[in-house]
Amino acid sequence: MNKKSFTYKLNPEEQARLEDLLLNGDYRPTSVPHTRVSAEAPNCKISLYTSGKCLVQGKEAKEWVTFTLEPLVLQQAQMGYAKILDPKIYKPHMGVDESGKGDFLGPIVIACAYVDSALTSELQKMDVRDSKTITSDKKTLSIAKDIRQKLGDRYSLVTIGPRAYNRLYASMRNVNQILAWGHARAIENLLEKVPTCPRAVVDQFGPTRQVEQALMKKGRTIELEQRPKAESDIAVAAASILARAGFLNALQQLENTHKIVFPKGASEKAKETAQKIIERKGPQILLETAKCHFKTTDDVLEKLGMNREVLGEEGKITSKRWSNTKKDHL
Repeated sequence: MNKKSFTYKLNPEEQARLEDLLLNGDYRPTSVPHTRVSAEAPNCKISLYTSGKCLVQGKEAKEWVTFTLEPLVLQQAQMGYAKILDPKIYKPHMGVDESGKGDFLGPIVIACAYVDSALTSELQKMDVRDSKTITSDKKTLSIAKDIRQKLGDRYSLVTIGPRAYNRLYASMRNVNQILAWGHARAIENLLEKVPTCPRAVVDQFGPTRQVEQALMKKGRTIELEQRPKAESDIAVAAASILARAGFLNALQQLENTHKIVFPKGASEKAKETAQKIIERKGPQILLETAKCHFKTTDDVLEKLGMNREVLGEEGKITSKRWSNTKKDHL
């Protein structure tokens, strides 16, 4: 079935490019509530909402997305146009991405997904894309379920829970090293299932050598490609959704255990939750529920009249050390 509706979350630069295109190109302006600009092309309607959401609908929506939106607005290939610009995306490879790095509460989850030509086409039909463009947790979990069914066992998940994360950080003192370790384990685990996979694509978060050095004997035979905005690759996009779903499920488990909502991010609500569970169960509970190297930890403890000494060795990051490691906060 030919898909006739596409939704994208555009950043400010992409919104400006789309607005200029619709206002100055060969399009008929239309009036749609809550939009920044809307217009029609033959057999296609395009609406850019004030929220930054772009909705493309119509009989020829897919063609407009493929040959206009992607190259001129998104400036990256994601559907049919991709086969022309980057035929490698249809060749067997795996993609790796993580979720939870910027969240004070909960784990980091790293996912690795394998694709080949047939799986790439199937995932494209499912509208698999970077999880950050999916604003609904419910939709993320639903798409992740569909991806798992499509991939079978050709994916892997590595969950670094708060306790393990805090132990690793106490030893490594660097978030990128923890990520490199987790990415390497996810690649190694998936290679157990698809040992002939020749290439892995990783969203760039630090020097490539960190992941390379963390790989063990089996993983060192694979071609490692680490690049910015790797989520444009369908395998990385699938991994990003699987990782986000894994994070959301882990957060739900924490909520079930502690009988309190665990907010995402590092907001005031996250601080309030941390304060409440400390009041109920003592400061050491942070080591089981939060990433304690975050500056947020100091804010929470200070409000309760405490400092990092109450967390023991795993939670001790002095103010001087924090000044040297705050770049790892997110």
